[in-house]
Amino acid sequence: MDLSQKIRTLPTEPGVYLYKNAEGEVIYIGKAKNLRSRVSSYFREGRWEDAKTDTLVREAVDVDYIVVANNKEALALENHLIKQKQPRFNILLRDDKTYPYVKLTLGERFPRVYVTRRLRKDGSSYYGPYFPANLAHRLVDLIHRHFLVPSCKVDLTRYHPRPCLQYYIKRCLGPCVEGLTTPEIYQEAVRDVKLFLEGRPTDLSRSLRERMGAAAEAEEYERAARYRDLISTVEQLQEKQRIAAVEGDDADVFGYHYENGMLAVNLFHMRGGRVLDRREFFWEDLPFGAEVDEFSPGEFFSALLKQVYIGQPYVPRNIYVPVEFEDREELEEVLSDQLAGVRPARVHIIVPQRGDKRSLIDLAGNNAKQSYDQRFRVMKPNTKAIQETLQDALGLPELPHRIECFDISHIQGAETVASMVVWEDGQMKKSDYRKFIIRSVDGVDDFASMREVVTRRYKRLQEEKKKMPSLVLIDGGLGQLHAAAEALESLEIINQPLAAIAKREEIIYVHGQENEPVVLDHHSPVLHLVQLIRDEAHRFAVTFHRKRRQMRDRSTELRDIPGVGERTTRRLLEHFGSVQAVKQADVGALSAVVTRSQAEAILGHFRK
Repeated sequence: MDLSQKIRTLPTEPGVYLYKNAEGEVIYIGKAKNLRSRVSSYFREGRWEDAKTDTLVREAVDVDYIVVANNKEALALENHLIKQKQPRFNILLRDDKTYPYVKLTLGERFPRVYVTRRLRKDGSSYYGPYFPANLAHRLVDLIHRHFLVPSCKVDLTRYHPRPCLQYYIKRCLGPCVEGLTTPEIYQEAVRDVKLFLEGRPTDLSRSLRERMGAAAEAEEYERAARYRDLISTVEQLQEKQRIAAVEGDDADVFGYHYENGMLAVNLFHMRGGRVLDRREFFWEDLPFGAEVDEFSPGEFFSALLKQVYIGQPYVPRNIYVPVEFEDREELEEVLSDQLAGVRPARVHIIVPQRGDKRSLIDLAGNNAKQSYDQRFRVMKPNTKAIQETLQDALGLPELPHRIECFDISHIQGAETVASMVVWEDGQMKKSDYRKFIIRSVDGVDDFASMREVVTRRYKRLQEEKKKMPSLVLIDGGLGQLHAAAEALESLEIINQPLAAIAKREEIIYVHGQENEPVVLDHHSPVLHLVQLIRDEAHRFAVTFHRKRRQMRDRSTELRDIPGVGERTTRRLLEHFGSVQAVKQADVGALSAVVTRSQAEAILGHFRK
């Protein structure tokens, strides 16, 4: 059955259709209230004037469909399949920024909290998203300090001989060591964290007051004091949230700029009446032609909003968009139903025409124009902008002012050396570069070499009581990253931001979230910065390795002389610069570096 015959047999119910090419690849997914009517409309003569539809129908050789009960189900299924299949004729979400969540690992015997940017069905509870991005890190830090629930990576399925530093600085209850806490006390702390993250401060305060009273009656005054301090912290946070809620509702505001087949979109996140953060989206290869009249803003925002909001745990009450689109009301219903179990509030997708809300749309549009210029007109962002973007992309707790990057260089394990280069506030700081000769490793073992150099570097920093860098960057993949992490752990250096950039794939692995590698756009100035630092570390290591190898090769002839060892050879080469210069030196010149007998032996060797 050819495609035209198959279309005539399609049902007239609502559903989702999937166009396929000759290779069986899904190239476009759409939804329809009436499948037969919608799919056949692609082959009507008038639609062929649209360049995208023209190319689509020329490539399509087959169509599959899925019938659903109503148009809302079709909308949700269409979004799920687009994310799963990634068809090239659909508008696909490309996001330069993903916001963090706080993850509470309820499936573990002793649950822990982490900051993550990827939601998984693993039995854990996720809270967020949080913006600005460092808010998630601040919340987790508050949980460490006040609720004593950690983010460590220690194996808690068994007991260990002694706790880590987190326990001693009172940021963990110490479930890793038998006798420091009990499962009951720990689960009580986890319940408090859950109430705190769920935004139920009243219930949490009531529970804490009851426990404080019970502890006071039992004359456990230290424990009662801890509950008192926790109540104070919770009530202060509650007051801040109350003030923000009075100032205004939550809203997301969209603006866009389209030019020459390229598109930039800005999304402003307003919470409590204030713009807390800005999100950027870019498309270079939209499934449209280069002509402006072929770009359909309505079709675009219909696709974008579905991918941004459907399936997310949080959606704001108001979403402001610059253009009307076909299934706006249906999407409102889907998002409202999605949040029905979380909070009884209807989601409104609004297209403002005038007034303050339209001014917000225009502001977002102006920012989208600036984003377009910065991305596609190759305008170089300033150092602070790059630092802020890097901080957000890697989830760093503070603005990265200093980055130290390590690389290993050798040829089949010979003359293994390491380099450390430093980037500080916008430029490479060559005065802080360091070279390392690997001494404890025999043969080819990059991981052991990385452990040695990282240990030596930061052990010395500890001894000199100097500040750790904002980020330790490793040239390599997961193996090198874990080797560096083990070195830091052996020195009891905790919560040190650590990342690695893998060659070829240019993927950045952040320690603690290796399952969620950071994939930056190839245009991203942040990726260019990380590549620049990595390449400089590689250049510095290779240069040092070549110099060592040349000295080794040049020293072979000198080492053949009886009485001339490795240290003497090194002194001669450092003093004279080359074997040729040593050959031309007389006994007096040689005696300035070595003994008289060694000088005569060297002179006699070369005269032969």
